[in-house]
Amino acid sequence: MFTTTIPKANSHNIPKDLFGAINELKKDLKAIVLAHYYQEPDIQDIADYLGDSLGLSQQAANTDAEVIVFAGVHFMAETAKILNPNKLVLLPDLNAGCSLADSCPPQEFKAFKAAHPNHVVISYINCTAEIKALSDIICTSSNAVKIVNQIPEDQPIIFAPDRNLGRYVSQQTGRNLVLWQGSCIVHETFSEKKIIELKVNHPAAEIIAHPECEPPVLRHANYIGSTTALLKYSQQSDSQEFIVATEPGIIHQMEKAAPGKHFIPAPGVNNCACNECPYMRLNTLEKLYLAMKNQTPEITLPEDIRAAALKPIQRMLVMS
Repeated sequence: MFTTTIPKANSHNIPKDLFGAINELKKDLKAIVLAHYYQEPDIQDIADYLGDSLGLSQQAANTDAEVIVFAGVHFMAETAKILNPNKLVLLPDLNAGCSLADSCPPQEFKAFKAAHPNHVVISYINCTAEIKALSDIICTSSNAVKIVNQIPEDQPIIFAPDRNLGRYVSQQTGRNLVLWQGSCIVHETFSEKKIIELKVNHPAAEIIAHPECEPPVLRHANYIGSTTALLKYSQQSDSQEFIVATEPGIIHQMEKAAPGKHFIPAPGVNNCACNECPYMRLNTLEKLYLAMKNQTPEITLPEDIRAAALKPIQRMLVMS
């Protein structure tokens, strides 16, 4: 729930040494900075914990910090608040939303769920708190296959909101999932034609892809996995060159972990920067500093929604 305005940055209230200022605020506030792999490199480097949705959820569930500063998008900060109702949860820019979460309006999903009675609802964590509250189990791209495999075979399943991840999970598990037709604007923009052209020009490169990508892209992938899995694979593989079909923010960590290897971001359809998440990139180091300094924007949730959303997240953490 968007509750406050975003503090405006100007040159008069931004210190020159942002890293030093943020580290001081961490100590003063007893704060932890959690950042997703898709954040800009400076935010990744200042974070206390860097990870994908599963790792960030686990970290948020276990932190003893008094303030959680979430450098990611809105649903991620919401998840931290669901797990920590008595802690201050800050998001540097409240407009850092998610196209996938937006593609699943709660009232429409409620009707969809009612039209499929007796189905277990497994929702990808990339959804709003309201959708989580309507779900039985939450999953991430890291654990979706594992969680679906734990559901009895005779139990029908609704999978929401990402149709591409749902289709991939269905293929991996052999389960006939009822899919909500949501999608991510970033992972839908990759061009199969241009990826093939890149492969022709870089024949030794492996194509690694996130399961949110469209099937034509996944067909060409040498490896498919969550953001963390792609990072680990790029370190462990003997290949020296990779075409990376996910948000290119992860390449910063890939280059740090394997400095001798070459990482090429998979291109979008129109030679644009569409493979960069416009929402993730709304957060900046300056906004992160101001959020901590002003202790706003704060994430708040109605208690009934928070309590209902907590149960499927807890089930995920147990099943993971």
